[in-house]
Amino acid sequence: MSINVKWGRERLRFSLPPPSSKLGQLRHEIAEYTQLPERSFKLVHAGAVMKDDNAPISAYGLKAGSTVALIGGGEPLAPSPSNVSSANHQKTPRTEETTITQIRSELDTVRATLCPDVDSFLVALSPAAVATQVVPSPSQAAPSLKSSSAASSAARPPTEMAQEHARLGELLLQSLLRLDAITADGEWEAARRERKGAVKEVQALLDRLDGAWRTRTKA
Repeated sequence: MSINVKWGRERLRFSLPPPSSKLGQLRHEIAEYTQLPERSFKLVHAGAVMKDDNAPISAYGLKAGSTVALIGGGEPLAPSPSNVSSANHQKTPRTEETTITQIRSELDTVRATLCPDVDSFLVALSPAAVATQVVPSPSQAAPSLKSSSAASSAARPPTEMAQEHARLGELLLQSLLRLDAITADGEWEAARRERKGAVKEVQALLDRLDGAWRTRTKA
């Protein structure tokens, strides 16, 4: 039995330790294989960071076939010589402007790729409520189309919905971790404000997602 570890574009496979094994044991095995310092990366499962290395892996719901995301720690495995040369060539001094650009790029990616998916997921969770909210006029044509689309989304199996919730939650959490890793040095007040606003927006999207899911599961 094994688990999958996603590291950038790499897909690694590790033997599943006994349920009573500590998370630190799995972290150690991953660190040995990837040659990363054990404290240089985070392990994420089902949208949540696994923080306590002294907790048994069973506490995190790890089982055969589970997928764990490795966040941070550097680039996956040893890059080819051409990639190394390209990366060295592209190195430029870090400034407040480049930091702000990095923050905005991350936020733009979330807005373009994750916001639409979260909105679709929320429609699938509560089609009637969303259809009511988006009625633009007394005209009946547009609402009926929206209701039809939402009803179709709502027909998705519960297992698929749970997987989609976990996927979106994990991706949003990864975005928050990347934003958290962007440091604003010295007197870079503008960069700090930019990062704070980006974190607030992504966290709000994650809260919407989790709040709607909790409401659905309690119903």
